[in-house]
Amino acid sequence: MGQRMSVDVLGVIGDIEIIAVGSSIQEIARLRKVYGKGRWRKMKGIALVRLPDGAICRAEIHWYEAHGLGKKEIKVKRILAE
Repeated sequence: MGQRMSVDVLGVIGDIEIIAVGSSIQEIARLRKVYGKGRWRKMKGIALVRLPDGAICRAEIHWYEAHGLGKKEIKVKRILAE
């Protein structure tokens, strides 16, 4: 299970992949209620991040995004060994 913590993304997110789209997203009803309608996608990628304790590391991150609404709820799923 990943670590669910908010983070600051430093630089560009690489190795981006789509994990789920639309009704395949378990949280789709909540996303639409909170942020509005859109073509929601759950994404993952690798980025340099600053953790809440100030540490900087490379991590696999997951987030939701919809056209016109941008990235929402970025979470660290796995910290990668350097």
